[in-house]
Amino acid sequence: MLTVLVAILLGIVEGLTEFIPVSSTGHMILTAKLMGIDEQSDLLKTFEIVIQLGAILAIAVVYRGQIRRMLGLSPKTMKRGNAPSKQLNLLHILLGITPALLTAYFARDYIKELFSAETVLLALIVGGGFMWFSEWIRKKRVPTTETVDDLTYKQAFLIGIYQIISVLWPGFSRSGSTISGGMLSRVSYRAAADFSFIMAIPIMLAASGYELLQSYKQFDWHAIGFFVLGFLISFMVAYAVVVFFLKHIQKITLKHFAVYRFLLAALFWFFVMR
Repeated sequence: MLTVLVAILLGIVEGLTEFIPVSSTGHMILTAKLMGIDEQSDLLKTFEIVIQLGAILAIAVVYRGQIRRMLGLSPKTMKRGNAPSKQLNLLHILLGITPALLTAYFARDYIKELFSAETVLLALIVGGGFMWFSEWIRKKRVPTTETVDDLTYKQAFLIGIYQIISVLWPGFSRSGSTISGGMLSRVSYRAAADFSFIMAIPIMLAASGYELLQSYKQFDWHAIGFFVLGFLISFMVAYAVVVFFLKHIQKITLKHFAVYRFLLAALFWFFVMR
């Protein structure tokens, strides 16, 4: 059942975790279990889609300049002969999102069967190990791609392949798999994070739009106030988190997130699951 407190807490959790590599899906499942909320209720599923759209809007605002350049709407790129020789474009995005979208479409029913607290806890641990490994590799090899505009089509596609892991395993983290996959593909930490965040917009819009079409009939107009509240909180928190993360990205490594994931899994298992 939705209340003001539930709407606020879930909006905060979504905004805090959607784009950093800790798994928003996993945190929503664990939060619902902690609060004694029925994760499978139609109303809650629809609410989660709405607050996810708030997080998507936040990332679109943060990267609005890059998005305009990709679409050719930036004043600089609209002037003939003034476009940079290298630039992230829509083909990069298409190559990055296609593997995950195809996987999600064909494995949708299988994926939904994996939504459980136990699956999430295991994914937190394994995903944290994967992120730790990618950090170790990053120190061994010099990146060939420093900025997102230097990203090659091959690297974009490889990052898209890594993203499949998060699609098939709830709790693994989409940003964790893509940022780690980028670093393993010799993309710098910042460039991998930028591509992961920008690529999140179309893939999350597609996933949220599909889910919304499936569940809109269960929408309760009496709960519209809770939906608006959750959307706004998710937007504001996600915007603040992404701006902070990008500003301090060199200090906040994937190892920090990995340690957090290990601790969360251990504490949740010891105090809640036992």
